[in-house]
Amino acid sequence: MTHTSNSNHQDFAHRALALLDEQKREWAMLRDGAAALDEIQTRSIPVNGFHFRLQYNPQRIASTAAKVDAKTVAQRKCFLCAANLPREQRGVAFGDDYVVLCNPFPIFPQHFTIPHKEHLPQRIADAFGPMLDLARAMHTKYTVFYNGPRCGASAPDHLHFQAGDKGFMTIESEYERLKGDAIVTTPAVAVFAPKSARPFISIESADRDAAISVFKVLYRNLNNIAPAPPAEEPMMNLIVNFDAADGKWRTIVLPRIKHRPSFYPAPGDARILLSPGTVDLGGVCILPVEQDFQRLREHHLQQMLEEVMLPPEPFGRLADALAAVIR
Repeated sequence: MTHTSNSNHQDFAHRALALLDEQKREWAMLRDGAAALDEIQTRSIPVNGFHFRLQYNPQRIASTAAKVDAKTVAQRKCFLCAANLPREQRGVAFGDDYVVLCNPFPIFPQHFTIPHKEHLPQRIADAFGPMLDLARAMHTKYTVFYNGPRCGASAPDHLHFQAGDKGFMTIESEYERLKGDAIVTTPAVAVFAPKSARPFISIESADRDAAISVFKVLYRNLNNIAPAPPAEEPMMNLIVNFDAADGKWRTIVLPRIKHRPSFYPAPGDARILLSPGTVDLGGVCILPVEQDFQRLREHHLQQMLEEVMLPPEPFGRLADALAAVIR
């Protein structure tokens, strides 16, 4: 894998798109993946006032069915390390630490993976600032998101973000209606915590340092309420956008307590291969098995949310803690 440097963050979305166009011409795996995406089936299901779109996408089977236990991860080569990337794969450097790569098994029409150049564990605590920077640099076309190591990341051993077409996830178009009233409003930041079947905390701010400060408070309090095992982070997925019109970042944090719903490992016909990451919880559920795509119903999605999301009582305590601390 080779990559070119890029210091002009203002035009970075266009650089990423140019890379995608070049890679489609040069790299058969990516070209085939993009062509397969054109043939996928979709359908929509309303759930408690918001919508999920199902995507039958068989090429995502490796990611959906990925074994991410420590033993399995330790025994395989890291597919995000530069030395292990396909020979045809090229990237564009983002700053000194990250490189933007085209995802050869896309969910989005334009889908990128942005790994750290070093083999560092998937941890957001010290990487949230770069995530904000990336969202701002790519804001004209893309949304940036993060899967926690126990929340949908198929490479929990290598720090990375992903990015895809802005507005693709249904939560983006429904956000203003769903967010409700702010629980905290200061001159620098507003925090929202709507209580629903898919609870989330959102941080809106035009001040990068203020957004990072509030996220650290959220991170710490979530770990107090739903503690992570030693050396791991509290379970969460993140979606970050930047709006140039008002100069604000919007971070949606989806707090969790479980990796996969109970129907994922169920035996026989009870099994449904739906392993929710950010995109799934953001409203687009990826199903690599056609039978699952055809039979999934609203009650399955309600079950998924009830089992993997932070329950109402601890979520209420998290919201109260944030409202009490942030001033």
